[in-house]
Amino acid sequence: METGHAKIKRTSLRNIALFPMHASHEIPQSDLDREIRSTAVDFSYGELLNLHNSKEIIIRPEYQRLFRWSNEQRSRLIESILLGLPIPPIFLIENDDGVLELIDGLQRTSSVLQFLDHEAIDQPQLRLEGCDIIKSLNGLVFHDLPTSLRLKLKRSPIRATIINKSGDPIVKYEMFKRLNTGGSLLSAQEIRNCSSRMVVGGDSFYESIQEMAQLPEFRRSISRLPETSIEKRGDEELVLRYFAVTDYREGFKGNIEEWLDSLMEKILFKEIEFNPLLKMQNFQSVFSLIDSKLGDEAFTRFNDHNEATGRLAPAYYEAVVATFANNTTELHAIDSNVLKNRLIEAFASEEFKSATGPGANTIQKLGTRISSVTNHLLRHGNNR
Repeated sequence: METGHAKIKRTSLRNIALFPMHASHEIPQSDLDREIRSTAVDFSYGELLNLHNSKEIIIRPEYQRLFRWSNEQRSRLIESILLGLPIPPIFLIENDDGVLELIDGLQRTSSVLQFLDHEAIDQPQLRLEGCDIIKSLNGLVFHDLPTSLRLKLKRSPIRATIINKSGDPIVKYEMFKRLNTGGSLLSAQEIRNCSSRMVVGGDSFYESIQEMAQLPEFRRSISRLPETSIEKRGDEELVLRYFAVTDYREGFKGNIEEWLDSLMEKILFKEIEFNPLLKMQNFQSVFSLIDSKLGDEAFTRFNDHNEATGRLAPAYYEAVVATFANNTTELHAIDSNVLKNRLIEAFASEEFKSATGPGANTIQKLGTRISSVTNHLLRHGNNR
């Protein structure tokens, strides 16, 4: 691998502050000694393109949605590089076979690679637009640039931090979560997706989550989820939320993101058993029932004419999936129209409404929402 200057550095828990330091408390040396190795490398953009073409660097779209940036944003990055402005670093992780995977900085990297050689990443040619300092760049593609600017762009350096494959997996996991909350603007679920790959078995866990998110019955039932949420992996977050509310309700402390993070971490570090095949069967069975009984009206509000309106509401989703997961046999026997009418009544009840909205993120109100929907849906008699 042809690279620029590489500097080895050691990053310990002292530096990333996984444990607070208090003068009055003794910190075990075993905690302070846990560390990972990272390598700081200055790559040129031309080198990154060559490494990508030779498959020595992998850019996985699972890490970030490819090309969330607009053409103007990509163009202004090219302009900034040509102006010599500082560009934030990128982060990569070394796999067991030595191949590097880009885990932060995909927008910056892919924008430059698209401009240099759009066919290499199977994207349309980038024609610059919106450059407001060097306005003469607008309308140009890479080969329109003078030779001096083409070489300047290809030779411009970008700092890359490589997290080496050796090291404590818990620390690597936490390090990614902490370094990846900046400029790349990943959603919480995208960060979970990426950070899970720091742990042995994390790939297979997230592949199972992604596979469940593509099940037709699940996709039909969540079709009111906005496309903007799906672009940020909101569908995968709903899969994880299903298992949080059915298997880990006691872990809810009032913050949804921390609840889902905690569930995933306990699964990855083997504190909670997660059999992908059995979980897939359970998940598919529950959503087949929801789809057949309520379609895309299971997780949304209804207007005064009993018509489903608006987008998927996560608090409604939690209550309904918990009810269906715990009572599949009973709900299977109830007519679809009856269930829909009962669901409308549940969502309109004062008990349910009092447990939603501002201040509703408590375990008590989560329980109230679930019990309210359950009590309404399982009411005796099938004639209403």
